Amino acid sequence: MSVAILDGLTVTKFVEDGDAFNKFVDEHFSALDVNGDGVLSRLELQKEFNSMLLGNETSTQEEISNLYENIFEKFDSDKNGTIDVEEFRTEMKEIMLAVAQGLGNSPIQVALEYNGFLMRALEHEMGNKVAEE
Repeated sequence: MSVAILDGLTVTKFVEDGDAFNKFVDEHFSALDVNGDGVLSRLELQKEFNSMLLGNETSTQEEISNLYENIFEKFDSDKNGTIDVEEFRTEMKEIMLAVAQGLGNSPIQVALEYNGFLMRALEHEMGNKVAEE
């Protein structure tokens, strides 16, 4: 984890840079696609969200299972039982833009995962600032 100052504009600019955003999403998708079949199963997606729920002792196993199922159904837009990279990109873009809206325009201090989406947005902004100088 790392602590950084972040705002919604940083996240939005990263998402709007289609090449950079899609490259990161594709890398993330490939890391989740454990068996390498080009789609995410329920189990593969569940592993992604396990770390977010660790330590959440207030949820029952049934509530967690329902949450996983709802997340999977949201990502699986064509309802074929798997999530392809396009579905994953679409949902991650929507999630990131919602995060950006939630952050707003005022910079706030946040804890970031080293290889997470928000850290990549911050790195993207820093890379652009260096390129502009």
